[in-house]
Amino acid sequence: MTIYNFSAGPAVLPKAVLEKAQSELIDWNGQGTSVMEVSHRGKPFIAVAEKAEADLRTLLNVPNNYKVLFLQGGGRGQFFSVPMNLAQRGNSCDHLVSGQWSEIAVKEASKYMQSNVVANNVKENGLIKVPEQSEWKYDEKAAYFHYCPNETVDGIEINWVPKTGNVPVVADMSSNILSKKIDVNDFGIIYAGAQKNIGPSGLSVVIVRDDLIGLERADTPAVFSYAEQANNDSMYNTPPTFSWYLAGLVFDYLLENGGLDAMQKQNEHKAALLYKAIDNSSFYSNQIHSDNRSKMNVTFQLANDDLNNQFLALSEEQGLKALKGHRFVGGMRASIYNAMPVAGVEALIEFMKEFERTHG
Repeated sequence: MTIYNFSAGPAVLPKAVLEKAQSELIDWNGQGTSVMEVSHRGKPFIAVAEKAEADLRTLLNVPNNYKVLFLQGGGRGQFFSVPMNLAQRGNSCDHLVSGQWSEIAVKEASKYMQSNVVANNVKENGLIKVPEQSEWKYDEKAAYFHYCPNETVDGIEINWVPKTGNVPVVADMSSNILSKKIDVNDFGIIYAGAQKNIGPSGLSVVIVRDDLIGLERADTPAVFSYAEQANNDSMYNTPPTFSWYLAGLVFDYLLENGGLDAMQKQNEHKAALLYKAIDNSSFYSNQIHSDNRSKMNVTFQLANDDLNNQFLALSEEQGLKALKGHRFVGGMRASIYNAMPVAGVEALIEFMKEFERTHG
């Protein structure tokens, strides 16, 4: 049986990447040791780190006036790292709340500065929608503006970049980075936990514009200081070397398979197939407005919640893993990141049709 893993994160990795890591696990790069057993300051691992950064810069076309940092702490670590690095006490920041993760980011940032919510989701014809920027109430003097372009829990995606004038845009791209082309110049900071499209958990990537480095509060811990990490090539402390190595393999894989142009085309195709199946059914429904449907995390509900456990049990038997929706949302969630093949989405659709036929 072919297994398809729809986990929201830690999520599926490309099979070719796992096979390469497997072949190198005991004897990496002719060293006679695993990559997990070598010094992060030795020349062999430094070469891994430098290539990973160069490949990520190529994939995203990162300009020279941005630093790329490979850090620890995940997305949550950046919820407090951003305010500590960008604002002194007494400053304020703006937040768009479009789902669970952007809401948590507000709570964390408010421990360090005043956090203003410019807008929350609205309902339009019973569907959840992110309001247009013309409806926001934002501060032109804010230290930064923070939003989450893709809400993993809620299945909500924002397909445009807010225009904030001189206020730096900070984006939590944990669940949609590398899924499509973006213009890095639109952002002051991009950060992402690795465990969706980059690699395994334990690593976070921060892309930060040079002029936003060195603004940190005096009480910012050195390990979370962008300046300290930039000055030490992300090795102020011992980094998560195995996660960094695997991320580098993923970057290689993406470059060898058409880059972000190819990933975007495939991701749009997968999402269109699954949403079409939901929309053409009277048994399944999606509660997100078409303008904000996520291409990475497709949430859907069954007509009868009493059938949820049966759906999950039978889908597991068919090799369709981790379809249970987040506890805050309920229903189902199919995470279809870069490494999920079209065949996996097609298998899910066939199962959904059969389940509807027998239980509808």
